[in-house]
Amino acid sequence: MPTVFILFGFVFKFYSNDHEPLHIHVLKDGHKAKFSLFPVRLVENLGLKPAEINLVESIIEENQEVIAEHWNRFFNKSK
Repeated sequence: MPTVFILFGFVFKFYSNDHEPLHIHVLKDGHKAKFSLFPVRLVENLGLKPAEINLVESIIEENQEVIAEHWNRFFNKSK
């Protein structure tokens, strides 16, 4: 499970067997959410509070290209 970064206690990662479209999983305190990257959009929320979702969404928007670079580097290297 490659971790892209950890910010404000949120772990931003993807799974080694993930699939397209590009997306990121966010975990904190046993809760998790999944966001698509292009466009940044909440796909699934399993316990994060609305304020946390808003914060995470803004973090993803600000780091969209960085996340995509990590995704492409990892999955291109794996093939």
